[in-house]
Amino acid sequence: MPHRLHTEIEINAPAEIVWEVLIDLDRYAEWNPFIVKSAGTPAVGQRLTNRLQPPGGRAMTFRPTVTELDERRSFEWLGRLGLPGVFDGRHRFELTPTSSGGTTVTHSEHFTGVLVPFMRRSLDRSTAAGFAAMNSALKQRAEARAGDRS
Repeated sequence: MPHRLHTEIEINAPAEIVWEVLIDLDRYAEWNPFIVKSAGTPAVGQRLTNRLQPPGGRAMTFRPTVTELDERRSFEWLGRLGLPGVFDGRHRFELTPTSSGGTTVTHSEHFTGVLVPFMRRSLDRSTAAGFAAMNSALKQRAEARAGDRS
């Protein structure tokens, strides 16, 4: 049975700045409390190496493949545990400019596979908390950068 996590945050910075922060994978270690390290080229078909540190959970490294990259709009990757259909996660960021000059960031993940029912509690607790922590840190970093440019 599939499962989805969905979060949103309003950021008082233009999509251009939010995008710059989000795709600068080499700097994740400086600000991101959830994906504490990321390496690779953010381009469709490329594999990334991401180190996750869920709040209250064990750190893990995984190698997702970028499946979508639409500049200043969306960034998505597909990560798998083992073979396809065991535990797959389609992790997605969508940026929507607001009328006030800010950006709404939708941060979500759609999980499928035979292990999802057994992982649901962990996803709803530590993974969701990790999304919230990352969203807050992204907001702080992008707003600080926007302030530096004013």
